[in-house]
Amino acid sequence: MLFAVRSLLADNDFVHVFAFDFSKAFDTVRHVTLAGKLAHLELPDSIYNWAVDFLDNHAHCTKYAGLVSAVAVIQTSVIQGSALGPASYIVTAADLHPVYGSNRIFKFADDTYLVVPGGATYTCKDEIAHLQTWAAGNNLKLNREKTKEIIFSARRKGALPLSGIERVPSVRVLGVTVNDKLTAADHVATLLSSGTSLLAVCDASAALAWYLALVAARYFPREGCLAYSVRGASVVRHVLGGGPHSS
Repeated sequence: MLFAVRSLLADNDFVHVFAFDFSKAFDTVRHVTLAGKLAHLELPDSIYNWAVDFLDNHAHCTKYAGLVSAVAVIQTSVIQGSALGPASYIVTAADLHPVYGSNRIFKFADDTYLVVPGGATYTCKDEIAHLQTWAAGNNLKLNREKTKEIIFSARRKGALPLSGIERVPSVRVLGVTVNDKLTAADHVATLLSSGTSLLAVCDASAALAWYLALVAARYFPREGCLAYSVRGASVVRHVLGGGPHSS
């Protein structure tokens, strides 16, 4: 996706990227819709029947305080923890395509990104309306509050933001934070911040080890000690061989 953005910037002042969020995407996929889309794939009958059998005949009931609810037949959702789960969603989203040839849609499991070059800004509303219609037809709900737009610009120029969609300076793509300058500086800063927090914990652990070593030296003066280094600081750890040494 980022390669496509960089390529489009060669001929456009800026590029829109919309990161869409579907509410509970894996939980709302209808089994009958998925089975219909699987039927259009060139699959051996045995594989198709196995997939449909995996989806069929699921039910749920709740037992609490001696009471049992009615049995509810499960007709939606794919199991995320299963090998078939992500693949099932990919099949569900396989028929989602952009309306205009100038635009691109990238899908990574339930992460969906719409890329629109600056020269086709006028198509953004049509593309989003099309995506909402497709989602409704597949029992999915577009969460506009979590849907974000980022403008990648070579000349710091961009269009006005769309109503109802927040424009942000950075976005996470497959776990990597990318900013509107097409660099991973924000991601590196986040990693460094996490590393600093971890080092602070290590400092606290080293201080505790030093304190315990002093306490051990006070109450077990005749036992041996072992010196070792934690982040360059010399720490003395008492090596306990048994109980307290009697005087």
